[in-house]
Amino acid sequence: MKPGVTLLAAILLPSLASPAASDDAVRPNVLMIIADDLNDWVGCLGGHPEVKTPNIDRLARRGLLFTNAHCAAPVCNPSRVATFTGRRPSSTGIYDNAPVWHEMMPGIASIPQHFKANGYYTAGGGKVYHHPPGFNRRSDWNEYFDQVFNGHYQARLARGEDVTNFAWPDGYPLNGIPEVRALARPPRNAMEFDWGPLDLPDDEMGDGQMVRWAEKLLADPPRQPFFLAGGVYRPHLPWYAPREYFNMYLPEDITAPPIKEDDLDDIPEAGLVIAERRRGDLELVRRSGQYQRILQAYLASVTFCDVMVGRLLDALDDSPAAKRTIIVFWSDNGWHFGEKQHLHKMTLWARSTRLPLIVVAPGVTHEDSRTSRPVSFVDLFPTLNELCGLPQPDGLEGTSLVPLLRDPRRTWDRPALVTYLKGNHALCDERWRFIRYADGGEELYDHDSDPNEWTNLADKPELAAVKAKLTKWLPKTDAPSLRDKAKRSKTRVRNEK
Repeated sequence: MKPGVTLLAAILLPSLASPAASDDAVRPNVLMIIADDLNDWVGCLGGHPEVKTPNIDRLARRGLLFTNAHCAAPVCNPSRVATFTGRRPSSTGIYDNAPVWHEMMPGIASIPQHFKANGYYTAGGGKVYHHPPGFNRRSDWNEYFDQVFNGHYQARLARGEDVTNFAWPDGYPLNGIPEVRALARPPRNAMEFDWGPLDLPDDEMGDGQMVRWAEKLLADPPRQPFFLAGGVYRPHLPWYAPREYFNMYLPEDITAPPIKEDDLDDIPEAGLVIAERRRGDLELVRRSGQYQRILQAYLASVTFCDVMVGRLLDALDDSPAAKRTIIVFWSDNGWHFGEKQHLHKMTLWARSTRLPLIVVAPGVTHEDSRTSRPVSFVDLFPTLNELCGLPQPDGLEGTSLVPLLRDPRRTWDRPALVTYLKGNHALCDERWRFIRYADGGEELYDHDSDPNEWTNLADKPELAAVKAKLTKWLPKTDAPSLRDKAKRSKTRVRNEK
């Protein structure tokens, strides 16, 4: 090609490789897909040998797969708040699911609010923020498709009932364990502890409803650049999915994750307290002979989630906006299935924090690329700003991942930081995971030789330099928890009614 022609093509065909462009005509769109409680059990991460995730895997082949990506907090509300505000829990004080973040943090920009203020059409659907009413700041969006929970909700719709709350299916609990109603936890959480197949088509599931809405939007996208977030509720509890997905996995043929029965023997007291909080659930599942069935239910829910992802990708590929749309896929936290004798999330070990992260940025990322550099989801806000040519708001604590999108092998010396409750932190680099609890207890794992985190090396004198190198990345201060403030606010509202 002649030099003059090459120059002309560069002028006529601007790409995302020049993110500073400010004209709406050349700004890229963003499709963000969020899964709920999806650990690394996806094919492209090799987390489980039998999992079927062809759509997430094909998405990974389209761009950059981060194999060492971690949430900012291993629980829904603080993880999503950190991701969407670019601020860590240690700075905001949002460590758990109690605080309604925007009431506690007035004036703090979120990704959708920032994009909307800079000329984007913002649309969201399903579970993007934490799901109770009020957690989703509606002013962030031009339009929003509310989350619809699973169950036989069509009849409830016909009766004019509210479908934004859980609709328990006929025969609840489907797992056949009557004790789930009497678990020593808040009633709502106890009610969620269920799993089993539903005789419903995909489009009668709550996630199917959200995807249908997104498909219509992508078929006729806004004329201005858009930011579209689709939150898929699966594989969050209750593990319900159409029966066909359960039929893909026979319980007796499912490989159980490797579990070391004495794995807690070298864990400090604070870690034991965290692990023991959900040990009763694991014992109940084992006592009821349901362990293989929860693996089946989770894998079925993962594959159902994967199909929803595939439909969103197909809708984008068929959309007029396809060629100028960035795709980001992530999950808010992981899930244990007996590792560290724990059946839940809310820990600082890898099963709770290592998650899928895939970014496809036309003109920037390379097909079928991957990186093992440690990254945090607080990095997404500055990354999207740079890709889309938007200003960086003050106070962002993440680091743009654009250099890694361009060159996945470049030097990257920042570990990923994870926080669970005040003062408890994990730092992850390409080899080590270092945990320090608020009471000073420590854990250190060498992922080169111990990927299952079975041997705590924190007391080895010869590894003091490793700990010192990671310790410098711990937060300098830990903000007071906003949990008590949130409780007082809710009490005041109830008293005023």
